[in-house]
Parts: sequence; C-alpha cells; structure tokens
Amino acid sequence: MRNNITISLGNSISYQVYRDLISELLRENKSTGVVQSDEILHYSKLNNSRMKRLDKTINLSENTKDVTENLSQKYTWLVISEGWCGDAAQILPVINKVAETSENIDLKIVLRDENEALINHFLTNGGKAIPKLIMLNSETQEVISDWGPRPLEATKMVEKQKEEFGKLDVNFKEKLQNWYNTNKGVEIESELVKLLRLAQCA
Repeated sequence: MRNNITISLGNSISYQVYRDLISELLRENKSTGVVQSDEILHYSKLNNSRMKRLDKTINLSENTKDVTENLSQKYTWLVISEGWCGDAAQILPVINKVAETSENIDLKIVLRDENEALINHFLTNGGKAIPKLIMLNSETQEVISDWGPRPLEATKMVEKQKEEFGKLDVNFKEKLQNWYNTNKGVEIESELVKLLRLAQCA
C-alpha cells in the first residue's frame, strides 16, 4: 500500500487545480473519470455550481479553528474524488476550508479512476465509494486513519434506503442533497475535527 500512496501523492493536485480542472472539462462538455455520458455531464455541472456556492458560503466554527490552529503534527489529507460525485461536491469544499485554517494540513486530491490501486485499499463495503479522505503523517506517509464517503447521518440514510428499496434512485439522491444543504457542512466539519483530535492523541 505504501507504494500506491507514494504514486498517488505524485499524481495529486491542489483543491484549486481540481476546481479548475472540472471547469475546464465542463467547457468541453466533459467530466472527470473514465465513463462519459449525458447523465454524468449533467451531474458534473450541478456539482460545479454546488462547489462554487459552498466555497463562498461555508463558515467554520471557532472550535474548529482552535483545533486546527494548534495541531502539533503535520498531516497530509489525500482525498480520492471525481467531479461527477454528488457527495464529493458537498464534502470537498468543507474539507478544503478546514485544511486552509492550518499550516499543518496539506490537502491533496486524486481522481479515483486514475488511481484504482489506491481506492482498492480503501473500499467501502466492497465498493469504490467516494470521496475518501486518507489521513497521512506528512513526514512518514504512514496512514493514520481514513474517513468517508459520507458523514454518519448521511451514511445511515443511504443504508436505510438500500435496505428498503435496494438502490439509490433519483428521488433519494435529491433528498440526500437537501440534507447536505440543510446541514450546511456542520456534521462533516465535526467529524473532521474528531479525526484530528484522535490523531493528536495517538
């Protein structure tokens, strides 16, 4: 796994470059990822608008800033994502805002379809669900923990939907996006802070 992490870090890009890449591809009527379709393009356009809005509107709590500004170690947050992923569009802007508050958090992003060996080490119930945040010791590249693809409450919603109906249909996806919009990133922020606190205690 260490070798795959090293390779993926070499392939990684910053949040701003990720955002620019998505915008550039959309101008060509394309999305990130191997598979291209009208549906994927549609979701990518929606997600780009969501990220633009969230980049401007996310406000972190003072508690979060207190934790991130007083980290005693340097961490790399390696996030696996794709532009067409609705969860990633809601989560990555929050991850970026948290990372921006600390000189000790280095956020790097890789595309899932271009880093298959990496995502295969971080499957969720056997699937390549994203986004996936891998928390590394910046000096040793040791994996400290991982998080994702969704905050706990959203995960419970997805599990209940699959148990009752076997799939995530369009109506549910809209319901999930509404949950993200209502929650305003609060649960994501809280879980990221918990991740950092646990890392500090390790």
